[in-house]
Amino acid sequence: MGTAPARGRHGLAPAPSPDGGLAVVPARPSLARPRTRLSSQRAASFVLEHRWAIGAYVASRLLLLAVALADSPLQHRPFGSELTNWDGFWYTMLASRGYPTQVLHVQTTLGFFPLYPMVMWLVSHVLFVSDAVSGLVVAGVGGLVATLLLERLATQWWGPESARRAVLLFCVFPGSVVFSLDYSEGLLIPLVAGSLLAVTSRRWLLAGLLAGCATAVGPDALAIIPAVTLAALLELRAAGWRDASARRALLAPLLAPAGIVAFGAFLWVWTGTPFATFDAQRYGWGERTDPLALVNQARTLAGEISLSHFDYHLVNLNLIAGLGGAVVLLVGIVLLFLRPRLVPPAAIAWSLGIAFLSVTSKYTPPNPRMLLTAFPVVLVLAHRARGRSFRWLAAASTVLLVVMSAITYVGIALRP
Repeated sequence: MGTAPARGRHGLAPAPSPDGGLAVVPARPSLARPRTRLSSQRAASFVLEHRWAIGAYVASRLLLLAVALADSPLQHRPFGSELTNWDGFWYTMLASRGYPTQVLHVQTTLGFFPLYPMVMWLVSHVLFVSDAVSGLVVAGVGGLVATLLLERLATQWWGPESARRAVLLFCVFPGSVVFSLDYSEGLLIPLVAGSLLAVTSRRWLLAGLLAGCATAVGPDALAIIPAVTLAALLELRAAGWRDASARRALLAPLLAPAGIVAFGAFLWVWTGTPFATFDAQRYGWGERTDPLALVNQARTLAGEISLSHFDYHLVNLNLIAGLGGAVVLLVGIVLLFLRPRLVPPAAIAWSLGIAFLSVTSKYTPPNPRMLLTAFPVVLVLAHRARGRSFRWLAAASTVLLVVMSAITYVGIALRP
């Protein structure tokens, strides 16, 4: 038995020549190294192109990390408990224990939608980390993806200069603390932003799939259903019903409810009622729809700050944040409708849907987290503010982010 000839120093392998000797022919070059180099070049090019958005987001996360680290010894709270405060506690419990089989009139995991804890569970098993850490990974990475998608949306709407301001304000907005907590907005907002981007490029199947995933993240995601429905109807109106490509627009509104429908079907089998999550929110957290919610909250706050019996310990900071947020929400919506109206109708419809849900909610007013979810309202503030006005806006937002996050991390006085 012969042996294979050895490969030469320069990658040349000897081969038999026609006259019986050995001829040296080039060996086939390896494709692994060029492909790896090409992937690295593409990644470096992507980071360079989006360095402003990535830098702003990373800087804001480092700022909140410093706030959490400073809070921990000052308030004698473990660092890990800060990351799972408020809804984070329930999401980590849901990821590890699942749903109960019956609806109880107390607070249970049935009050929360499933997709975010499902992703938490998956990441925790892939990375071999705790559910709390996996939730933070999902929220943090999702926040970065949301920032990049919103940069693209804002560039389409107003151009690159306004997009840079919009990205910065989004990153330092007080509600962005949710990207540094175990909160589902890190999954919800990129799904919605991706759906709106897909609508802009008329990729209706993708828009519907992303919207369908979003409606499995939280009840406020239901606002994406009328948003993509409006976009589909406008497409049909412009192109006509007989246009086959225009009829594809109906894929988006047909697929958008998939998440909530699938969750309802599961709850029906698991607990006996498809409305188990809404029952849990109603009886466990006192959540109700009230057209006069803001009026009642204003009356409650006025009674708490009455000079006849004022005690700052009794003032509900959530009422202040919600009523202040209502003012910001109103200003943002007005700005969205001012001419020239450059924001697409679907994005405006999404903002109006979140606005309606928050101003009529007894438990969740238009606080900074809800304003961040209605992201066109935040982005348009940055677009309209320029020069010194924007610098003051960004500085004030950063101060509020630090102060409000410091309270949110370690206590129960202020919800995200």
